[in-house]
Amino acid sequence: MTSFSKPPLALSVSRRKFIRGLAAGGALLGMSPWIKTTRAQDSVAPVQILSGTEFDLTIAETPVNYTGRARLATTINGSIPGPTLRWREGDTVTIRVTNRLAEETSIHWHGILLPFQMDGVPGISFRGIAPGETFVYRFKVQQSGTYWYHSHSGMQEQTGVYGALVIDPRGKDPIRSDREHVLLLSDWTDEDPMRIFTKLRMQSDYYNFNRPTAGDFLRDASKAGVGAAINERKMWQQMRMNPTDLADISAYTYTYLMNGASPAGNWTGLFRPGEKLRLRFINGSAMTFFDLRIPGLKMTVVEADGQAVDPVTVDEIRIGVAETYDVIVTPRDEAYTVFAQSMDRSGYACGTLAPRAGMRAAIPALDKPQPLSMGDMMGDMNGGASAHHAHSEYGPSTDMRVDTPRTNLDDPGVGLRNNGRRVLTYADLHTIGGPLDKRGAGRDVELHLTGNMHRFTWSIDGVEFGRSTPVHFRYNERLRVIFVNDTMMAHPMHMHGMFQEVENPSGGFQVRKHTINVQPAQRISFLVTADALGRWAWHCHLLYHMDSGMFREVVVA
Repeated sequence: MTSFSKPPLALSVSRRKFIRGLAAGGALLGMSPWIKTTRAQDSVAPVQILSGTEFDLTIAETPVNYTGRARLATTINGSIPGPTLRWREGDTVTIRVTNRLAEETSIHWHGILLPFQMDGVPGISFRGIAPGETFVYRFKVQQSGTYWYHSHSGMQEQTGVYGALVIDPRGKDPIRSDREHVLLLSDWTDEDPMRIFTKLRMQSDYYNFNRPTAGDFLRDASKAGVGAAINERKMWQQMRMNPTDLADISAYTYTYLMNGASPAGNWTGLFRPGEKLRLRFINGSAMTFFDLRIPGLKMTVVEADGQAVDPVTVDEIRIGVAETYDVIVTPRDEAYTVFAQSMDRSGYACGTLAPRAGMRAAIPALDKPQPLSMGDMMGDMNGGASAHHAHSEYGPSTDMRVDTPRTNLDDPGVGLRNNGRRVLTYADLHTIGGPLDKRGAGRDVELHLTGNMHRFTWSIDGVEFGRSTPVHFRYNERLRVIFVNDTMMAHPMHMHGMFQEVENPSGGFQVRKHTINVQPAQRISFLVTADALGRWAWHCHLLYHMDSGMFREVVVA
């Protein structure tokens, strides 16, 4: 069996490399000691904006350099991200995708309503695009808003095959702005993604350097007493859980990008002072939740997952993998930093909004990572919450079961609670117009999000995709789906082909989304109308969780 040595934290980056990073513009407050700050080489083309109804995309390998070491990326038309595609609601679009790789590829149109044969999932909706082949996607655009597209083949989403998708409404856009920018967040690694996967299988916390320390124990003991501090640590050990296990992969290997630029690359979006600026945020990362803010500017959220919402003004947004949020800001005559720190606080992506090129604002310090709470492990603490090992219920693929999950939607999540900033939650989001279908649910389907942290296996109802059978929806039925997260990690769950209409704890309509972030020990329910015939993918959008088994096929017939 291959073994991987894990360097001690103090030695994770050489002094020479760190100084080179500072010279490249990385002398920034709050910097993680292993953030890579060297500028990407010009071998990757700038991101194109393509509009109209006919598009040609070529997937191939392209050399990149984000860390001072050249690597081959998988790109669309030679850039990371791929071209921003601009469509118009009501048009029929034709996209010819040519594969110049030595392996199969694909493009999935995330959140787009279309015939299942055009959805782009090899083995479910089509056979994939073989090397040297061109596949033609053609469908009518039935919606507007901010979406994205990415490969659904192997680990290509991690290595660069993703891009932004903007759909203009057929008539006048009800969201008024003077100018707009797309900001696509992602995570890059120099490592072979399969090597990362192997490391996680062997040691699930390989990339986690946020470990409880003796100082943490002394702090907890001074607050709650020595006995309480000992008992809490004993409980975590008995559960074989780590309260600082916030993300599977950290800035130890990741460089966080904004529109394909590292922090040193400083992507810049220009504006005129006083303009209403629309920012279309997309989390196109493989594994990273970002906490997003623009110091000095309030953000008014006007769209979530492509769907218009009642405007709500906040300071900060946690954007889960595959989610999109549109916000309106009104900047003054100065530069602003767009700051997106990873949920585990190991690093960040950032860029600049400025009235003139070359300007840059101060970059804030990374927040201190906060450990998971008892509620993140056990659920509803007021309801006699408990969590226990679940081997007897689900087998070796599952190491925990939450008996009384929490149902509230107003929790911003670990690391954002009581931080002094107004943080967006699902309780703040109200889709304009209400549900698409006024019918109530004819039946309920309950699914548990399960996993074994130590084995790094992820599943639904304790069954990995390879051992699962499809979930069947009856054509045009209205049903309620209930997710219960039995794990201590958040899972952004994406259903292809159909929107998910989240219910509030009282059972009323809340918000329509294509990706729902289910927090640890949380129960979320949503209604769906099975109006899309065919075979569809349904999975956690954390790439390594999906590939290890948190995936189902849905058949609508």
